[in-house]
Amino acid sequence: MPRSKLSIPLALGQSFSVAAATKHGVAQSQLQHPLLESPFHGIRMLPNTDDEQAADRVASTRRLAGAYSHRLRDNEFFSHETAALLHGAPLPFSRMTELHVTIFRPGRSSKARGVRSHSATTSSATVTTVDELPVSSPATTWAMLGETLDVSWLVAVGDYFCRVWRREGYYRPNAGRKPLATPDKLADALSATRRTGAAKLREALPLIRFDSWSPMESLTRYHLVANGFPEPQLNVDAFDRYGVHLGCIDMSFPKLKVAIEYQGQAHGHQYAKDIERVERLRAEGWIVIQVSSELIRDPETLARRVRDALLSRGWRG
Repeated sequence: MPRSKLSIPLALGQSFSVAAATKHGVAQSQLQHPLLESPFHGIRMLPNTDDEQAADRVASTRRLAGAYSHRLRDNEFFSHETAALLHGAPLPFSRMTELHVTIFRPGRSSKARGVRSHSATTSSATVTTVDELPVSSPATTWAMLGETLDVSWLVAVGDYFCRVWRREGYYRPNAGRKPLATPDKLADALSATRRTGAAKLREALPLIRFDSWSPMESLTRYHLVANGFPEPQLNVDAFDRYGVHLGCIDMSFPKLKVAIEYQGQAHGHQYAKDIERVERLRAEGWIVIQVSSELIRDPETLARRVRDALLSRGWRG
């Protein structure tokens, strides 16, 4: 017998509950159609035809959270790593293996495959919405991540949430966008209750800065400070002797003319631009240390290269 064509009313959206579909007159045979995904009990999800979206952990988390939202009760919200991804924050994990859902006490946590349940008091967590989904606020999310992240990544996530999208300077992306949180809000979230990982959170909090543009910059800066180096300035515009703009440097010690540039996996035109920026700086007497993801995993080598550069310019340590 030929397989029936999948036919789901557009009003149900990309995901829906079986109960809602039944109210729309969807037949049982359609609800059991092999093309439909069943990520949670009583939930169906249309197949994802976008390969790039399927590979993007933020998009895939948003899609899965959207499906589970049909089961959320009024006192439940997405939290922890799930909330971080929904806010767009960086995380060290390559993919999300489970959704984190928190319920306000005295409610009892739901149990579902692929879901990790938590509970909180109304005084210890604040909730906002992201794409119409209830999500722990950026500050609460950061404090919750003390359970799983190390200090370096708590700094990176804190940098992301507290970034001030400045208007001053060249090539500033999204200038004027408001920060998602402030260090004061992070501190309030930390002190709102007894947090797992509180010691790590307290160590990370004073290291958070307003002008880090990427998690790799944050991690590099953390390793330098942890190794006893003075803190580099972030995203400073450099000029040549004639006042011509050379580039915006990720991290630098301007008085010593030492620059530290994180180089991601750029290709084509961007790769050429990155090379030219480095060469312009070197032509003006800058020492440029290029950092890769491989080098960040070797903090000792990173520290040695930076130390050698600073000492060659008169730094006394």
